[in-house]
Amino acid sequence: MKLMKTVGLATAFAVSLLAAPASAQSALNEILNGGVLKVGTTGDWNPMSVRDPATNSYVGYDIDVMTQLAADLGVELEMVPTDWKTLVNGVVAGNYHMTGSASISPARLKAAGYSDSYIDVEILPFTTEDKAERFGEWETINKGDVKVATTLGTTFEKSVRSWFPDAEIVVVEAPARGFQEVLSGRADVFITSNIEGSTLLTKFPNLRQIGVSNSRAPTPIAMLLPQTDQVWINYVNSWIELKKKQGFFETTAEKWGL
Repeated sequence: MKLMKTVGLATAFAVSLLAAPASAQSALNEILNGGVLKVGTTGDWNPMSVRDPATNSYVGYDIDVMTQLAADLGVELEMVPTDWKTLVNGVVAGNYHMTGSASISPARLKAAGYSDSYIDVEILPFTTEDKAERFGEWETINKGDVKVATTLGTTFEKSVRSWFPDAEIVVVEAPARGFQEVLSGRADVFITSNIEGSTLLTKFPNLRQIGVSNSRAPTPIAMLLPQTDQVWINYVNSWIELKKKQGFFETTAEKWGL
């Protein structure tokens, strides 16, 4: 009787194991088995990721980083177009294995994981030459007759709403960008990172950095990853640490003027 009971328990345990859902496969296994690393990128953050509409190809700091990561994995690289408002949703839904560079924010942390950071940004305000004399410190922007442009879904959108509650906020949707609204005269000011700002000043001679005494919101930049995929997160973080030691990130930043 005791033997039958033991056999019965063993059988029930085996059945329960068969019925239990298999643990989710890591993105790392999927990448290695499929031979493709899929990376979500907006293609509108110069010099991090810039898309050429004519060839549908990408260039930039992020592209160099992801190209090297794919090479070290021994797989092909596929850039998956996305935009800022759906950037997190794409990695959560599995549309891509990771994203290019994105600022670390509490809102994004609720839904997605991050890699270790490899570069920092700080935020500065910009306007056009003809309006430069209107602005000085940050508080001169927060006025009812000032239009501040920003792109929907970016961390910049949240910042301008917080920093300039008295100003008129002009929100555009990607692929449109806040700086384009200022260049066109439809808005007065936009904010962006020191990284993109330096590139825009070179590209558009009519732009001016507003002479604030201090930048705002120094923020670490990292890659968005599936929140629960610790195997993949560990791999990426170890890779970042290795490449830091080898000077890869420093060399790549110098190449793109960062």
